[in-house]
Amino acid sequence: MEAQFTDPKFWDAGAMQSEWLRVADICQGCRRCFNLCPSFSILFKGIDALDGEVRQLGDAVTADVVNACYYCKLCYNHCPYTPPHEFRLDFPLLMVREKAVRAKVQRPRLRDRLLVKTDLIGRTTRWVAPILNGLLRVSWFRALLHRVGGIHKDRRLPPIASETFPMWFRKHRVRRDGERKVALFAGCLTNYNYPSIGRATVQVLEKNGVAVAWPEQRCCGMPYFDTGDIAAATGHARGNVASLKAMVDQGYAIVSPIPTCSLMLKKEYPALLDTDDARLVAKNTFDVCEYLMGLHRKGQLSTDFPGQVGPVAYQASCHLRDQNIGYKARDLLQLIPGTTVEVIERCSGHDGSWSVKTEFFDASMQVGQKAFQAVNGAEAQALVSDCPLSGLQLEQATGKKSCHPIELVNRAYGLPEG
Repeated sequence: MEAQFTDPKFWDAGAMQSEWLRVADICQGCRRCFNLCPSFSILFKGIDALDGEVRQLGDAVTADVVNACYYCKLCYNHCPYTPPHEFRLDFPLLMVREKAVRAKVQRPRLRDRLLVKTDLIGRTTRWVAPILNGLLRVSWFRALLHRVGGIHKDRRLPPIASETFPMWFRKHRVRRDGERKVALFAGCLTNYNYPSIGRATVQVLEKNGVAVAWPEQRCCGMPYFDTGDIAAATGHARGNVASLKAMVDQGYAIVSPIPTCSLMLKKEYPALLDTDDARLVAKNTFDVCEYLMGLHRKGQLSTDFPGQVGPVAYQASCHLRDQNIGYKARDLLQLIPGTTVEVIERCSGHDGSWSVKTEFFDASMQVGQKAFQAVNGAEAQALVSDCPLSGLQLEQATGKKSCHPIELVNRAYGLPEG
């Protein structure tokens, strides 16, 4: 079985190589994931070129497979050999392990190390947000970023907010009464790029009698998987668990509108830390639409929607699908009178910092082709995705404006937007 983060064998290069060959041999005999992502295409082509001799896979093919993995985790749920099967495959974890062991002997390039520091980027760029947002639309500046920074000139980048979500929340008159209490884990994208998602989340929760707190928090740590920096991811996990566990002890549920963040809290923190506190936080963490549908099941959700949104195309993000909670955003939106939802269960191909890089942008757009076609073919007045980056990718490919499902719910309630 693949070594876990806390297992000393995780860092053993020989043990990792043996596990890689074992997994590659099982995968090449199955090939169920042949069309999921570029990693499997590269792997199978490499094996076929060796007439099926997996043991002869060289370092170059292995590196290409690992570099093409963006940790969408679709293969884990698609795989018939994950635990409790005796093969106990965990392909995504193996890819992170390969990156981590490689980073010990070969430091990732500066661009890659900077792109994962999302808190730092958000805190510093917001001071010059109007200038930088303007420059990102200028061809010569994008060409410079492409050539010098390794950020693809055609990649549409998230807007930078001048007023961050924490700034708005500190000014917001917080509801403090009520039996239901939520600690909001907003996520970097909400905090620094899309504060409207945070505002809508707070307003919708308060509309339903929920008191919302914004506890001390850092980036969830998922971006550090891209560079194999397990120490940084673990440090972020430890800090967030300490803060969030204190909230759980006070009767708060933890809610996040960003699927990557809720995935980290639910599934990756217990693996990174292997502590009772991490497991307690995981048990009490919910996606925002998951939490709201929980209220609905108890008869505690307001269905007083004066507004309508019409037909909706809903792209279910990969990191939300990995949580195996069903289509809670769809179910929530369908409570709005006159709303129909077409679910698009296709990867957008954005996948964090991976698609931003010059060498992977074209591949990211290719990965998203089926999602793009589904969006273009949908008879919908609104396009939504739980993941703002997936929404951004869909916007770039289709020209259709996207938003988070909670923003549509906020609009249907007639609450302030923007």
